[in-house]
Amino acid sequence: MKCLIIAAGKGSRLRHREGSKPLIPVLGTPIIERVIRTAVQAGIIDFCVVTGYNGEKVRGFLDGLAPRLGVNVTHVVNDEWEKGNGLSVLKARECLGEERFLLLMSDHLFDGAMLRDLEKAPPASGEVTLAVDLDTSNPLVDMDDVTRVTCDGGLVREVGKDLGEFNGFDTGIFLCTPALFDALEWSAREEDDTSLSGGIRYLAANGNVNAFDVSGRFWIDVDDERAFERAEDALLERLKGKPADGPVSRLLNRPLSIRLSRYLARTPVTPNQISFFSFILSLAGAWLFARQGYLPLAAGAVLAQTASVVDGCDGEVARLKFLESDYGGWFDAVLDRYADAFLLFGLTWHAFSLSARGLDLFVGFMAIIGSFMLSYTADKYDGLMRSRTERGIGLRMGRDVRVFLIFVGALLNQSFLTLLVIAVLMNLETARRVVVCRNA
Repeated sequence: MKCLIIAAGKGSRLRHREGSKPLIPVLGTPIIERVIRTAVQAGIIDFCVVTGYNGEKVRGFLDGLAPRLGVNVTHVVNDEWEKGNGLSVLKARECLGEERFLLLMSDHLFDGAMLRDLEKAPPASGEVTLAVDLDTSNPLVDMDDVTRVTCDGGLVREVGKDLGEFNGFDTGIFLCTPALFDALEWSAREEDDTSLSGGIRYLAANGNVNAFDVSGRFWIDVDDERAFERAEDALLERLKGKPADGPVSRLLNRPLSIRLSRYLARTPVTPNQISFFSFILSLAGAWLFARQGYLPLAAGAVLAQTASVVDGCDGEVARLKFLESDYGGWFDAVLDRYADAFLLFGLTWHAFSLSARGLDLFVGFMAIIGSFMLSYTADKYDGLMRSRTERGIGLRMGRDVRVFLIFVGALLNQSFLTLLVIAVLMNLETARRVVVCRNA
C-alpha cells in the first residue's frame, strides 16, 4: 500500500523555527521524518509526498532520507499550495493509481499502531475510513483549530472546524479509495471548496466515510508554538511506564533521565555513546570506591547513581530518534554487567581495606554473583510475567535497585553492610525466580 503525505503548506505560525514547516525538528527529528518513520514501523515503504511552499528544500531532505530508511519517495509538486489542501491530494492522483492508499498530514504525529489497526479495517470500494478521536476532552487537541466530526452508527456524518455539535475529532489519518479524488473534484467544482474536508463532507453526506475509533491513542497536530511544546512533552511522557522498570527507575531515575533526554535528543550524540558515557561514570565511581576515606566513597556513590540515571537516556534517545536496535540493547546490557562488576568490586575493596577480613571478600563475591544471576534470569522471568496479563511483570528487582542500594550504603559509610544486603537480596530473588519459572 502506498502512503500519501501532504507537505505543501506554509506553516506560518511556526516559520520562526524553520523555513519549512515539515523540516521543523521535534526533539531533534524533523516532523516529516517522524511521520515517515512511524509509517515505516507500520510496514509502509512506498511514499508519495506533495510539496509546495519551499518545496525544493523539503524534496532535497527527503531524497537524502529515503535511502537511509530503505523506502521509495515519489515527489509531486503543487504550485497552487496557497489554495485548499484538497488540491494537494488531487495532484497525487496519477502517483497513487487506482488502489487503496493511506493519507497522512506532514505535521500530525501519531502512534504507529493506529496505522496497523486501520489497515485491518479497509474501506469498501467508493468509501474512505477516517481515524476519529472520540475523546472530546483530549488535552492534546487545540479546540480553536481542530477539525470536528459528528459520528453515528460507525459513520462520519459531518465534518468541519465550526461544528456546534460534535462527538469526535479528525486526526488527519485516512485510509482511502480513489473515490476521494472524485469527491474532491465535485467539491471544488460545485462548492468552490478545495479543502480536503470539502471532499470528505461530500462522501459523508452519502454515507461513505467510516469512523475508525482511535480514542486514547497518541496523536497531535503540530500547528503552532503551543502545539509544538505539547508535542515534545507528550513524546517525552510516552517514555514513562516502561514495563521492565523497577521501583527506583519509575520513581527517581526515569523522571530525571527524561529531562536529560529532552536535550540529548537535540544533539548528534548516539544512544551507544550515551551507554558508553554511563559506563565511564561507573568506572570512575568504582575507582573512587577503591580509595580510602569517606569523601571518595561518597563521591563514588554520587557517580554510580548518576550513571544509573544516564543509563536510562540511551533507550529514551533511541526511541525519540528512531534509533532502536537489537545491537544497541545488547551493547548496553554488556556494559551494564561490566559496570556492576566494577562498582561492587570497588566497594568490596573499600570494605576489605578497612578490616582485612576474608568475609568481606566472600560477601563481595556473592554480591557480584547475585547481580549477574539476577540479570541472567531476567529475560525468562519477565517473559513469563508478561504472559500472565492480569499480573504483568509487577514489582521488579533489577539493576536500578542494586545501584540505588550502593548509592545509599556508600553515602552512609556502610560498605560491608551494603554488600551483604545486595548479596542476600540478589541471590534470594534469583532463587525465587528459578522456582517460579520451574512451576510455571
